[in-house]
Amino acid sequence: MTDLDVGDLAPQFDLPRDGGGSLSLAASSGKPIVLYFYPQDDTTSCTQEAISFSQLKPDFEKAGAVVIGLSPDNVKKHDKFKSKYSLTIDLAADEERKVIEAYHLWVEKSMYGRKYMGVERATFLIGRDGRIARIWRKVRVKGHAEEVLAAVRAL
Repeated sequence: MTDLDVGDLAPQFDLPRDGGGSLSLAASSGKPIVLYFYPQDDTTSCTQEAISFSQLKPDFEKAGAVVIGLSPDNVKKHDKFKSKYSLTIDLAADEERKVIEAYHLWVEKSMYGRKYMGVERATFLIGRDGRIARIWRKVRVKGHAEEVLAAVRAL
């Protein structure tokens, strides 16, 4: 299994979303898509990241882009998370981790010397043509949404 790279076609998906219905890449084809992967709803870094993307959502929309957050949490958790923090971005539920694995983000992690499997925090900018335009791996949350917005504007 090789990592995805800039220029590769983004793996397609159709997943349940917050509030009901589903989210897919195909539904947003022809627009830049910011697809960001995060480990878990309602944790410190994941909350900060979601709030940052939500605050900048009008700017992403003005640039013609769609923002989708994706984690292995279920729709019910996503709904609570969105409500608690007044989030405005779309959240996809990948409970079976099929999309997470397709993007090669189910990885071994380590905390306090303990090794475990989890989601690598990463963001993929997918161009209008469905190809990966930019990848951020092992994301540091502070300033990340602003950096992604700048990349969207540069497309």
